[in-house]
Amino acid sequence: MEKVIADLDKAAGILKLLGDKTRLTMVKLLDTNDYCVCDFTGIFQISQPAISQHIRKLKDAGIVKEARRGQWIIYSLYKESEYYPVISSLLQHLPSQDHKLKELEDQGLRISCE
Repeated sequence: MEKVIADLDKAAGILKLLGDKTRLTMVKLLDTNDYCVCDFTGIFQISQPAISQHIRKLKDAGIVKEARRGQWIIYSLYKESEYYPVISSLLQHLPSQDHKLKELEDQGLRISCE
């Protein structure tokens, strides 16, 4: 049986959070790859503090999780979240965003976070 979000207010909050194009794109990207903040600054062409604010909101909502790899913090979609089934369903209806990372690599602008 599929998990159900128990609270309509929480569901509305998650959907509102994903109503921001940058955060929605981040989540779509995280559906297929893990990223660090430096990847997102290159992809979105916005400042590190702005990216960090978006990530913090997604992390606080339980949509994104982080893992430390050396000096880097790598973000991934939190697939154990109670919201993941809804988010996953939504993401299936969105176009792939993987080309954004490829474009960054092709321009030689991707910083290696390893």
